[in-house]
Amino acid sequence: MHTIGQLMKRFGLSRSTLIYYDDIGLLTPSARSNANYRMYTDKDLQRMEQIILYKEAGLPLEEVAALLDEKSTAPTELLEQHLSNLNSQISQLRQQQQKVVQLLGKESQLRHSRTMDKAKWVSILAATGMSEQDMQQWHVEFERCLPEAHQDFLESLGIESGEIRTIRRCSQEDWVKRKHH
Repeated sequence: MHTIGQLMKRFGLSRSTLIYYDDIGLLTPSARSNANYRMYTDKDLQRMEQIILYKEAGLPLEEVAALLDEKSTAPTELLEQHLSNLNSQISQLRQQQQKVVQLLGKESQLRHSRTMDKAKWVSILAATGMSEQDMQQWHVEFERCLPEAHQDFLESLGIESGEIRTIRRCSQEDWVKRKHH
């Protein structure tokens, strides 16, 4: 059996957090000592490890509880929805990042940022010896293997949505042509 103090040390949590988890039924100790202290089993520790894992993935406590207790929603469905929400948030953050880059507008300040734009990306590919045809093939393979990631990558370069649609459509059409030849 493990005490609340041992859980605090092991997981880096406060006493109030563990008591809160008990209050909401997320992590209820399996036993109480003679002095009425909370006591946790190895199974409780495993549950706490799962709670930490899901929290690190950004899931709210209600969803963590649902996953652990297998309530109503299938775990895969809940995790896929969370991933979809994260992708939307990342897309919004990329758009904000591109706006800030536009507002800064100074090349010297941008050298220290973590942003990449279309011009920089194309120049890097060209510097490695890639021709226009090689770059198109790169897009075709990216679109074929990971279409959503391709979309995300193009958005991260700050490319306008109309141009992204064109790049992806051409990549899909080229893949179909190559597949039939």
